[in-house]
Amino acid sequence: MDIKLRHVGTVAIITIAGRFDAYTAPSVQQWLEQATAAPGARVLVDLTDTTFVDSTGLATLVAALKRCQQGQGEFALCGLRRPIMMIFELTRLDKAFNIFVDTDHALAVLNA
Repeated sequence: MDIKLRHVGTVAIITIAGRFDAYTAPSVQQWLEQATAAPGARVLVDLTDTTFVDSTGLATLVAALKRCQQGQGEFALCGLRRPIMMIFELTRLDKAFNIFVDTDHALAVLNA
């Protein structure tokens, strides 16, 4: 798995490539804790190159979403491949997260 962090305007973008599972979740969790620590944080998780997400990966994203919301921030996901989107739909997490098609669409909303 590969994790990259970059900023575009006021939005921190975390890109996760490869498998997002119990083995890789702790690394992602560290990055997300840093990105969501400040009040009013705007965080976008780009899953375009993510090939698999398990329950630990989902729990990591939910914890980051809650932390960001508690700080009056915004948290969104983008680039979900169809199999990963199906996991979000089956768990009904597609209702909890703001999910965008790609980073351009997400940034247009988050930076507005």
